[in-house]
Amino acid sequence: MSASAPVIAVVIPAYKVTAHILDVISEIGKEVSKIFVVDDACPEGSGALVSAKCADKRVVVLTHGENQGVGGAVVTGYREALEAGAEIVVKLDGDGQMDPALIGELIQPIVDGNADYTKGNRFDSLVGLREMPGVRVLGNGVLSLMSKLSSGYWNVTDPTNGYTAIHRDVLKAIPLDMLSKRFFFESDVLYRLSIMRAVVWDVPMEARYGNEKSNLSVLKALFEFPGKHFVRFHKRLFYNYYLRDMSAASLELPLGVALGWFGFIFGVTKFAESVQSMVPATAGTVMLSAVPVILGFQLVLAFLSYDIASVPKRVKHKK
Repeated sequence: MSASAPVIAVVIPAYKVTAHILDVISEIGKEVSKIFVVDDACPEGSGALVSAKCADKRVVVLTHGENQGVGGAVVTGYREALEAGAEIVVKLDGDGQMDPALIGELIQPIVDGNADYTKGNRFDSLVGLREMPGVRVLGNGVLSLMSKLSSGYWNVTDPTNGYTAIHRDVLKAIPLDMLSKRFFFESDVLYRLSIMRAVVWDVPMEARYGNEKSNLSVLKALFEFPGKHFVRFHKRLFYNYYLRDMSAASLELPLGVALGWFGFIFGVTKFAESVQSMVPATAGTVMLSAVPVILGFQLVLAFLSYDIASVPKRVKHKK
């Protein structure tokens, strides 16, 4: 990054946000050099509205002929921002829930060389949580745990939050064509960053809730996301614990899972035999079931402890 103020670009995916997007753009500060509004085949004509009503010369409107989802829209904006020479790219939604005044705080860890990627965290303040719908708090809590497992970023609490900033060096290294095009996009980016061992920081923020309607269904996400997290968790394990490096943790997890399942299956089998024969199992049989389960649990905990301690701490980008 240059010694002077970095070139900042903002990407705004635009889909059914005509009620808020002009106000969002007007609140973006002078520290931002370029604003890319990506009309993702919006049925309300969000892009056309911005082109007609917004006089801000920083704004460039990009239009998709077919809807590609929020991920597809952001990727289009990312490519244009890189082409324009942006050093840090901020992703900001157009529905008014993200305060543009926080851009300075969001990018500061990257400017200081402490992070490669930052995300807003709506869960930092308990006061702010009161304004969030209860179903979203619960849903985001579950999704947060799954994201921690699949990405390895145990320090990230609000994985579905789309208020993010990324350094161009890291953005260029992400295979943009392979990213999920829909609402799993944010979690998929975290997974890709974990494979790169990039440093990710949470930045406290308060969400603004009004009469806007989110296009993300938490209930649908709770059914759709687990399978995707499951696949990426195993890919991350393979890449980071077996392909790139081997450690005690590489043995602790598979051995712990194997012992746990052996003890559980053996115990259930012997219990069923005891019920059928009406003969109590011997102490030795009980121990042969219990000990592998306890030992397996301890090994899995040891792996998790190692995984949590292995959160990346050395930035990948060049200052």
